[in-house]
Amino acid sequence: MQSVQTDFTKLLGVKSPIVVAPMTFACGAALATQVSLAGGFGFMAAGHLSPDDLSSELILARSLLGAAEGAPLCIGSGFLVFQLEKNVAQGEELLKMTCDAQVQAIWLAFGEDIGRWVHFIRSIDPNAGTQAAIKIFVQLSTVEHVLRAVNDWKVDAIVAQGNEAGGHGLSTSLPIITLLPLLKRTIETAGSGGQPLPLLLGAGGVATGEQVASLLALGATGVVIGTRFCLCPESLCTGKQREVLVEAKSSESVRSMAFDLAMNRPGWPQGIDGRALRNIYLGNVIDYESGVGINTLRSRYKGGVKIGDPAREIVWAGSGVGLMKSIKPAQETLRELHEECLISLMKLSTFTLKQ
Repeated sequence: MQSVQTDFTKLLGVKSPIVVAPMTFACGAALATQVSLAGGFGFMAAGHLSPDDLSSELILARSLLGAAEGAPLCIGSGFLVFQLEKNVAQGEELLKMTCDAQVQAIWLAFGEDIGRWVHFIRSIDPNAGTQAAIKIFVQLSTVEHVLRAVNDWKVDAIVAQGNEAGGHGLSTSLPIITLLPLLKRTIETAGSGGQPLPLLLGAGGVATGEQVASLLALGATGVVIGTRFCLCPESLCTGKQREVLVEAKSSESVRSMAFDLAMNRPGWPQGIDGRALRNIYLGNVIDYESGVGINTLRSRYKGGVKIGDPAREIVWAGSGVGLMKSIKPAQETLRELHEECLISLMKLSTFTLKQ
């Protein structure tokens, strides 16, 4: 596979700037490793796991990657900071296990004190301060948070999450086509003292290689994809959920608090909601906004889960879902996205300016 070289691919030693997001209940070791083996970089969700389950996932990742005991793992682990904050002792244990496994990167998102966990990771990383140090990624959507990430936390990479992203995100986030150049300019003007600036990645509604190329053209050094990889058999999504995603239209992907309220999963930081597929039974924001009670939504959700009806379940999906029409293995999906990106970049290179 012909590589696309960016500062991100150089940082992690990969061929493709495409990253799979650490989606809770969707991306485990099986999916993350296959993306990495194909030349991209995979993050697995880890913060919701028990220590025993995380240990099993890390062992599986090492086996699938064919990495010898004690060798670094070419994957990353993702943590929701507000979950770490609910049980600090267990959160620290999970991070210690992750560092001991020598993953290449840790992704942090959604929390009141992200900086506290950035500093904790660095304090337990035996390679901190060297080129082999675990790279710290933070997912952000505002200029204010990016300024802190650059000047106070001094992270390695910032993931700019646009409003189009599936799953959870800042309800007031800008579209990625505006957010990415805005945060790029913020990073470039915020650095001081000659310190290395964090790399910038883009995320939100990306489903094709053409979109990957467009974000690279806007200044991203890497591009994060979530929903497209949910279609892969290696994801933790069910077969029925994958079928729903294949049939979905982009207009059915909507943001609402109704989804979390229906599942009775409170606790997300203020301003965070979710993007999922609207359907006739549940997650219909028109019903929610017109006054349908939360208990009614919860009853519909529980009923759908009980009978395994995907039309009554909540299926998280970004706005690019209408561009996804096939279920393919993760490695094949990565290669297809990468090839589409290459073709688009070559087309861009043919443009010339006329006097």
